[in-house]
Amino acid sequence: MALDKAAVAHIAALARIRLKDEELEPLAAELSHILTWVEQLAEVDTADVAPMTSVAATTLPMREDEVTDGNRRDEILANAPQAARGFFAVPKVVE
Repeated sequence: MALDKAAVAHIAALARIRLKDEELEPLAAELSHILTWVEQLAEVDTADVAPMTSVAATTLPMREDEVTDGNRRDEILANAPQAARGFFAVPKVVE
């Protein structure tokens, strides 16, 4: 896919990138080369290739998903400047 100066200027405007006129032509050529390489990737047959996240087949260790509060409320509140009824006490900020 070949891009011209007008297309690059439009893309730059959409991306809010300021480019000088002398930068448009080299950038258009470079972006065209990149798009050609991407088009070549579309030609590769990946029908029999399974999706993967890594080149090594691994499984993540799993644990039970339990919701807890850590059972450390008193230790945590000991660090608070002020605590009230088991919660952090903060000054009122809304009038």
